[in-house]
Amino acid sequence: MRILLCNDDGIFSPGIAALADAVRDLGDIHVVAPEAEQSAVGHAITIAYPIRAKKVRRNGQFFGHAVSGTPADCVKLAVSQLLPEPPDLILSGINLGANTGISVLYSGTVSGATEGIILGIPSMAFSLCTFTNPLWDSASRVVRAMVQGFPRAGLPPDALLNVNIPNLPYEELRGVAAAPIGKSRWIEEFDARVDPRGNTYYWMNGALHLYDDSTENDVERVREGFVSVTPLQTDMTHYRALASLSGPVWELP
Repeated sequence: MRILLCNDDGIFSPGIAALADAVRDLGDIHVVAPEAEQSAVGHAITIAYPIRAKKVRRNGQFFGHAVSGTPADCVKLAVSQLLPEPPDLILSGINLGANTGISVLYSGTVSGATEGIILGIPSMAFSLCTFTNPLWDSASRVVRAMVQGFPRAGLPPDALLNVNIPNLPYEELRGVAAAPIGKSRWIEEFDARVDPRGNTYYWMNGALHLYDDSTENDVERVREGFVSVTPLQTDMTHYRALASLSGPVWELP
């Protein structure tokens, strides 16, 4: 099995090294990831500038290709140019920080897997839900178990899996729970600062606000200690709204 690894934290991040270690003996591993951090770029692609790729070594050995682009760029370039044959599976991550709720729309990690589905390749995105003291070994063990079980999931070809892992010792995880995306939004805070030339600039921060009445969404499942698994698709059509527009709603003068 040929497995393509990508992420949005960059090729030198500890998360993608943990991902590679988790699946190294499960197939022919190829790493193609951004040369610098591309967090929260969503599904952006590079069309105004050339994309460059260079070989990267870690611990004295060839590790993969660093790409001067986004996670979606990495997957496109890997499949069409860098790999000798298309991969059988794409794994994106392991992201530092949760990709639950509305974050799936902003996440470069999720978009790496989404690009795989667009190209017709089974894909999974993995995130470790913390920004401090990450337990990479625990996350790696979850990744390995889920990759090994992936063929039994019976997913339709247009679905990818978004996996969020609580930052807990492996023995304390309560299991794996399928969950929908929690209804949420980011509450942004902008810190206004002044540069040495007197120009004002803004540094954005914020927190995820959950306004979902359900207790079974991905945000809550992670809080409860479960590995949250959410199937996603690229079709963003609101079908209930589409049905309400099927009649003569508007007439052009």
